[in-house]
Amino acid sequence: MSIRLTEAAAARVVKILAGELPPTLRLGVRKSGCSGYSYVVEPAEDVVAEDHVFEDKGVRLVVAADSLPFLDGTELDFRKEGLSEVFKFNNPNAKDSCGCGESVSF
Repeated sequence: MSIRLTEAAAARVVKILAGELPPTLRLGVRKSGCSGYSYVVEPAEDVVAEDHVFEDKGVRLVVAADSLPFLDGTELDFRKEGLSEVFKFNNPNAKDSCGCGESVSF
């Protein structure tokens, strides 16, 4: 099982979570959107025994057990697109996404 960060994503997480050592980010999925699920990206305020913890490029990634099957093998990227800045999930488990790109199906 693995989740990876691109250099751009790792740099952005470190910048967002400046002062937190190690920078710890929670990734997950929740039922939402027109395709069924949306991604969750937020600071990890706590880690429980059921969570899976990954480390990549100096960043700690925390994933709840129920989200791990959906995210296993994912690469998290960060891109600037015009005036927008966004984390992009390169997820081999995703079967489809909605037209607006806000939700995904598995």
